[in-house]
Amino acid sequence: MAASEQEGFDNLDNLKEWVAETEDSGERIDKFITESLDEDISRTQVQQWIKEGHITVNGASVKANYKLIEGDRLALVIPVPEELNLTPEAIPLEVVYEDSDLIVVNKPRGLVVHPAPGHYSGTLVNALLHHCKDLSGINGIMRPGIVHRIDKDTSGLLMAAKNDLAHTSLAEQLKLHTVNRKYIAVVHGNVAHEHGTIDAPIGRDPHDRKLYTVTERNSKHAVTHFVVLERYGDYTLMELKLETGRTHQIRVHMKFIGHPLAGDPAYGPSRSKSMTIEGQALHAAVLGFKHPRTGEQLQFEAPLPEDMQHLTHVLKNR
Repeated sequence: MAASEQEGFDNLDNLKEWVAETEDSGERIDKFITESLDEDISRTQVQQWIKEGHITVNGASVKANYKLIEGDRLALVIPVPEELNLTPEAIPLEVVYEDSDLIVVNKPRGLVVHPAPGHYSGTLVNALLHHCKDLSGINGIMRPGIVHRIDKDTSGLLMAAKNDLAHTSLAEQLKLHTVNRKYIAVVHGNVAHEHGTIDAPIGRDPHDRKLYTVTERNSKHAVTHFVVLERYGDYTLMELKLETGRTHQIRVHMKFIGHPLAGDPAYGPSRSKSMTIEGQALHAAVLGFKHPRTGEQLQFEAPLPEDMQHLTHVLKNR
Protein backbone atom coordinates (compact mmCIF):
# COMPACT_ATOMS: atom_id res chain seq x y z
CA MET A 1 0.00 0.00 0.00
CA ALA A 2 1.36 3.37 -0.97
CA ALA A 3 0.01 6.34 0.95
CA SER A 4 0.43 9.91 -0.20
CA GLU A 5 -1.43 12.01 2.30
CA GLN A 6 -1.89 15.63 1.31
CA GLU A 7 0.87 17.80 2.74
CA GLY A 8 0.10 19.33 6.12
CA PHE A 9 1.80 19.32 9.48
CA ASP A 10 1.21 16.11 11.43
CA ASN A 11 -1.40 14.87 8.94
CA LEU A 12 -4.18 17.22 10.04
CA ASP A 13 -5.76 17.55 6.59
CA ASN A 14 -9.13 16.05 5.73
CA LEU A 15 -7.96 14.59 2.41
CA LYS A 16 -6.30 11.16 2.45
CA GLU A 17 -5.01 9.41 -0.67
CA TRP A 18 -3.55 5.97 -1.34
CA VAL A 19 -2.40 3.88 -4.30
CA ALA A 20 -3.12 0.16 -4.12
CA GLU A 21 -0.06 -2.05 -4.51
CA THR A 22 0.33 -5.69 -5.46
CA GLU A 23 -0.26 -6.99 -1.93
CA ASP A 24 -3.51 -5.00 -1.72
CA SER A 25 -5.12 -6.66 -4.73
CA GLY A 26 -8.35 -8.42 -3.85
CA GLU A 27 -8.82 -6.64 -0.51
CA ARG A 28 -12.17 -4.99 0.20
CA ILE A 29 -12.00 -1.22 0.11
CA ASP A 30 -13.84 -0.75 3.42
CA LYS A 31 -11.32 -2.96 5.22
CA PHE A 32 -8.40 -1.26 3.48
CA ILE A 33 -9.52 2.26 4.41
CA THR A 34 -10.34 1.32 8.02
CA GLU A 35 -6.89 -0.15 8.58
CA SER A 36 -5.15 2.72 6.80
CA LEU A 37 -6.47 5.56 8.95
CA ASP A 38 -4.57 6.98 11.92
CA GLU A 39 -7.76 7.64 13.81
CA ASP A 40 -9.83 5.02 15.58
CA ILE A 41 -12.53 4.93 12.89
CA SER A 42 -14.95 2.01 12.75
CA ARG A 43 -15.54 -0.04 9.61
CA THR A 44 -19.21 0.90 9.84
CA GLN A 45 -18.27 4.58 9.65
CA VAL A 46 -16.07 3.92 6.61
CA GLN A 47 -18.91 2.03 4.93
CA GLN A 48 -21.18 5.02 5.53
CA TRP A 49 -18.60 7.34 3.97
CA ILE A 50 -18.43 5.06 0.93
CA LYS A 51 -22.23 5.10 0.64
CA GLU A 52 -22.25 8.91 0.85
CA GLY A 53 -19.57 9.23 -1.85
CA HIS A 54 -16.77 10.55 0.35
CA ILE A 55 -14.50 7.71 -0.81
CA THR A 56 -13.66 7.22 -4.49
CA VAL A 57 -11.53 4.87 -6.56
CA ASN A 58 -9.94 6.40 -9.65
CA GLY A 59 -12.32 9.32 -9.25
CA ALA A 60 -15.50 7.23 -9.17
CA SER A 61 -17.78 6.05 -6.38
CA VAL A 62 -17.75 2.34 -5.51
CA LYS A 63 -19.50 -0.02 -3.12
CA ALA A 64 -18.10 -1.15 0.23
CA ASN A 65 -17.39 -4.64 -1.12
CA TYR A 66 -15.28 -3.33 -4.04
CA LYS A 67 -12.05 -5.31 -4.26
CA LEU A 68 -8.89 -3.41 -4.98
CA ILE A 69 -6.81 -3.76 -8.11
CA GLU A 70 -3.12 -2.88 -8.19
CA GLY A 71 -2.73 0.74 -9.25
CA ASP A 72 -6.14 1.87 -8.00
CA ARG A 73 -6.03 5.44 -6.72
CA LEU A 74 -8.14 5.87 -3.60
CA ALA A 75 -9.25 9.18 -2.14
CA LEU A 76 -11.10 9.91 1.08
CA VAL A 77 -12.42 13.35 1.94
CA ILE A 78 -13.28 13.11 5.63
CA PRO A 79 -16.54 15.06 6.01
CA VAL A 80 -16.56 17.82 8.59
CA PRO A 81 -19.98 18.14 10.22
CA GLU A 82 -21.44 21.56 9.57
CA GLU A 83 -23.54 21.42 12.70
CA LEU A 84 -21.53 19.82 15.46
CA ASN A 85 -21.32 21.22 18.94
CA LEU A 86 -18.40 19.65 20.73
CA THR A 87 -19.19 19.62 24.41
CA PRO A 88 -16.87 21.57 26.71
CA GLU A 89 -15.83 19.25 29.52
CA ALA A 90 -14.34 20.10 32.91
CA ILE A 91 -11.33 17.84 32.41
CA PRO A 92 -8.42 19.01 34.61
CA LEU A 93 -5.73 20.88 32.67
CA GLU A 94 -2.20 21.75 33.74
CA VAL A 95 -1.81 25.16 32.10
CA VAL A 96 1.85 26.13 31.69
CA TYR A 97 1.23 29.42 29.86
CA GLU A 98 -1.78 31.33 28.59
CA ASP A 99 -2.60 34.69 27.02
CA SER A 100 -5.16 36.03 24.58
CA ASP A 101 -3.46 34.34 21.60
CA LEU A 102 -2.41 30.90 22.75
CA ILE A 103 -2.26 28.35 25.52
CA VAL A 104 0.44 25.81 26.43
CA VAL A 105 -0.58 22.77 28.48
CA ASN A 106 1.21 19.80 29.97
CA LYS A 107 -0.86 16.90 28.62
CA PRO A 108 -1.08 13.80 30.81
CA ARG A 109 -0.43 10.35 29.41
CA GLY A 110 -3.63 8.68 28.24
CA LEU A 111 -5.44 11.84 27.08
CA VAL A 112 -6.38 11.95 23.37
CA VAL A 113 -5.66 15.34 21.78
CA HIS A 114 -8.71 15.84 19.56
CA PRO A 115 -12.06 14.22 18.73
CA ALA A 116 -12.57 11.91 15.76
CA PRO A 117 -15.78 10.78 14.07
CA GLY A 118 -17.70 8.68 16.56
CA HIS A 119 -15.55 9.83 19.49
CA TYR A 120 -16.50 13.38 20.42
CA SER A 121 -15.78 13.50 24.14
CA GLY A 122 -13.05 13.09 26.72
CA THR A 123 -10.29 14.76 24.67
CA LEU A 124 -7.93 17.66 25.20
CA VAL A 125 -10.05 19.72 22.81
CA ASN A 126 -13.11 19.19 25.00
CA ALA A 127 -11.06 20.34 27.99
CA LEU A 128 -9.73 23.40 26.12
CA LEU A 129 -13.22 24.41 25.04
CA HIS A 130 -14.29 24.41 28.69
CA HIS A 131 -11.22 26.34 29.80
CA CYS A 132 -10.74 28.82 26.93
CA LYS A 133 -14.01 29.05 25.01
CA ASP A 134 -12.10 30.77 22.19
CA LEU A 135 -9.97 28.63 19.85
CA SER A 136 -8.88 29.10 16.25
CA GLY A 137 -11.01 27.52 13.56
CA ILE A 138 -8.35 26.81 10.92
CA ASN A 139 -8.35 23.05 11.51
CA GLY A 140 -12.12 22.82 11.45
CA ILE A 141 -14.81 21.95 13.93
CA MET A 142 -13.19 18.72 15.07
CA ARG A 143 -9.77 20.19 15.91
CA PRO A 144 -10.23 23.79 17.03
CA GLY A 145 -6.99 25.40 18.09
CA ILE A 146 -4.86 22.32 17.46
CA VAL A 147 -1.60 23.24 15.74
CA HIS A 148 0.28 20.01 16.45
CA ARG A 149 -0.38 16.90 18.45
CA ILE A 150 1.33 14.22 20.49
CA ASP A 151 0.25 10.62 20.84
CA LYS A 152 -2.38 9.63 23.39
CA ASP A 153 0.18 7.77 25.53
CA THR A 154 2.87 10.45 25.26
CA SER A 155 2.84 13.10 27.98
CA GLY A 156 4.08 16.66 27.86
CA LEU A 157 3.88 20.11 26.35
CA LEU A 158 1.41 21.03 23.65
CA MET A 159 0.43 24.45 22.31
CA ALA A 160 -2.97 25.49 20.99
CA ALA A 161 -4.03 28.68 19.21
CA LYS A 162 -6.90 30.88 20.32
CA ASN A 163 -7.24 32.75 17.01
CA ASP A 164 -6.32 32.35 13.37
CA LEU A 165 -3.42 34.81 13.52
CA ALA A 166 -1.74 32.75 16.21
CA HIS A 167 -2.55 29.48 14.46
CA THR A 168 -1.05 30.61 11.15
CA SER A 169 2.15 31.84 12.82
CA LEU A 170 2.67 28.73 14.95
CA ALA A 171 1.95 26.40 12.04
CA GLU A 172 4.47 28.28 9.88
CA GLN A 173 7.12 27.98 12.61
CA LEU A 174 6.51 24.24 12.73
CA LYS A 175 6.78 24.02 8.95
CA LEU A 176 10.10 25.91 9.00
CA HIS A 177 11.41 23.67 11.83
CA THR A 178 12.09 26.68 14.09
CA VAL A 179 10.04 25.34 17.03
CA ASN A 180 12.26 23.85 19.71
CA ARG A 181 10.79 20.47 20.72
CA LYS A 182 12.72 18.19 23.02
CA TYR A 183 11.52 14.88 24.43
CA ILE A 184 12.77 12.63 27.21
CA ALA A 185 12.53 8.88 26.61
CA VAL A 186 13.57 5.59 28.16
CA VAL A 187 14.68 3.16 25.47
CA HIS A 188 15.69 -0.48 25.38
CA GLY A 189 19.39 -1.30 25.22
CA ASN A 190 22.62 0.57 25.88
CA VAL A 191 22.89 3.21 23.16
CA ALA A 192 26.45 3.11 21.82
CA HIS A 193 26.92 6.82 21.02
CA GLU A 194 26.63 9.76 23.40
CA HIS A 195 24.87 11.82 20.75
CA GLY A 196 23.86 11.58 17.12
CA THR A 197 21.31 12.28 14.41
CA ILE A 198 18.82 9.92 12.81
CA ASP A 199 18.04 11.08 9.28
CA ALA A 200 15.70 8.47 7.86
CA PRO A 201 12.45 8.93 5.88
CA ILE A 202 9.20 7.65 7.40
CA GLY A 203 6.19 6.17 5.63
CA ARG A 204 3.45 3.62 6.17
CA ASP A 205 4.47 0.12 7.22
CA PRO A 206 3.40 -2.12 4.29
CA HIS A 207 2.77 -4.98 6.73
CA ASP A 208 0.54 -3.00 9.11
CA ARG A 209 -1.11 0.16 7.82
CA LYS A 210 -1.78 1.45 11.34
CA LEU A 211 1.98 1.73 11.89
CA TYR A 212 4.89 3.59 10.31
CA THR A 213 8.40 2.54 9.40
CA VAL A 214 11.63 3.82 7.89
CA THR A 215 11.24 3.39 4.14
CA GLU A 216 12.20 5.06 0.89
CA ARG A 217 8.79 4.38 -0.66
CA ASN A 218 6.09 7.03 -0.37
CA SER A 219 7.80 8.50 2.67
CA LYS A 220 8.55 11.91 4.13
CA HIS A 221 11.86 13.38 5.27
CA ALA A 222 12.34 12.87 9.02
CA VAL A 223 15.19 13.95 11.30
CA THR A 224 15.66 13.30 15.04
CA HIS A 225 18.70 14.40 17.10
CA PHE A 226 19.57 12.57 20.32
CA VAL A 227 21.74 12.87 23.42
CA VAL A 228 22.26 10.17 26.06
CA LEU A 229 21.41 11.40 29.56
CA GLU A 230 21.82 8.27 31.72
CA ARG A 231 22.54 4.59 31.24
CA TYR A 232 20.87 1.79 33.18
CA GLY A 233 22.64 -1.20 31.67
CA ASP A 234 20.01 -2.62 29.32
CA TYR A 235 18.04 0.65 29.22
CA THR A 236 19.05 4.23 28.37
CA LEU A 237 17.54 7.62 29.28
CA MET A 238 17.71 9.95 26.29
CA GLU A 239 16.87 13.47 25.16
CA LEU A 240 15.47 13.60 21.63
CA LYS A 241 15.07 16.79 19.62
CA LEU A 242 12.63 16.83 16.72
CA GLU A 243 13.67 18.63 13.57
CA THR A 244 10.65 17.37 11.65
CA GLY A 245 7.29 16.26 13.03
CA ARG A 246 6.17 13.03 11.40
CA THR A 247 3.57 10.75 12.95
CA HIS A 248 5.21 8.44 15.53
CA GLN A 249 8.61 9.86 14.47
CA ILE A 250 10.59 9.24 17.67
CA ARG A 251 9.03 5.82 18.19
CA VAL A 252 9.84 4.76 14.62
CA HIS A 253 13.36 6.19 14.58
CA MET A 254 14.34 4.60 17.87
CA LYS A 255 13.07 1.23 16.71
CA PHE A 256 15.01 1.73 13.47
CA ILE A 257 18.33 2.09 15.31
CA GLY A 258 17.55 -0.92 17.51
CA HIS A 259 16.49 0.94 20.66
CA PRO A 260 12.67 1.04 20.80
CA LEU A 261 10.96 2.97 23.56
CA ALA A 262 10.29 1.18 26.83
CA GLY A 263 6.61 0.39 27.22
CA ASP A 264 5.80 1.02 23.57
CA PRO A 265 2.93 -1.35 22.74
CA ALA A 266 3.25 -0.86 18.98
CA TYR A 267 6.97 -0.52 18.23
CA GLY A 268 8.62 -2.11 21.26
CA PRO A 269 9.40 -5.75 22.03
CA SER A 270 6.72 -7.84 23.74
CA ARG A 271 8.29 -7.36 27.17
CA SER A 272 7.68 -3.61 26.79
CA LYS A 273 4.02 -4.26 27.50
CA SER A 274 4.87 -5.46 31.00
CA MET A 275 6.74 -2.29 32.01
CA THR A 276 5.58 -0.26 35.01
CA ILE A 277 4.16 2.40 32.70
CA GLU A 278 1.04 2.58 30.55
CA GLY A 279 2.23 3.23 27.01
CA GLN A 280 5.59 4.40 25.71
CA ALA A 281 8.04 6.09 28.08
CA LEU A 282 8.06 9.36 26.15
CA HIS A 283 7.57 12.89 27.46
CA ALA A 284 7.52 16.21 25.58
CA ALA A 285 9.73 18.10 28.01
CA VAL A 286 10.66 21.32 26.18
CA LEU A 287 8.66 23.54 23.84
CA GLY A 288 10.04 26.80 22.48
CA PHE A 289 8.70 29.18 19.82
CA LYS A 290 8.24 32.84 18.93
CA HIS A 291 5.10 34.48 20.20
CA PRO A 292 2.84 34.94 17.16
CA ARG A 293 1.96 38.56 18.02
CA THR A 294 4.95 40.01 19.88
CA GLY A 295 7.77 38.00 18.36
CA GLU A 296 9.14 37.27 21.83
CA GLN A 297 11.00 33.98 22.13
CA LEU A 298 9.16 31.75 24.60
CA GLN A 299 10.37 28.45 26.02
CA PHE A 300 8.68 26.13 28.48
CA GLU A 301 9.76 23.00 30.33
CA ALA A 302 7.72 20.24 31.95
CA PRO A 303 9.34 17.84 34.44
CA LEU A 304 9.05 14.09 33.99
CA PRO A 305 5.64 12.77 35.07
CA GLU A 306 5.51 10.55 38.14
CA ASP A 307 5.24 7.31 36.16
CA MET A 308 8.47 8.02 34.25
CA GLN A 309 10.21 9.17 37.42
CA HIS A 310 9.22 5.88 39.02
CA LEU A 311 10.41 3.93 35.99
CA THR A 312 13.84 5.58 35.97
CA HIS A 313 14.14 5.07 39.74
CA VAL A 314 13.37 1.35 39.38
CA LEU A 315 15.83 0.91 36.51
CA LYS A 316 18.56 2.85 38.30
CA ASN A 317 18.23 0.88 41.55
CA ARG A 318 17.90 -2.68 40.24
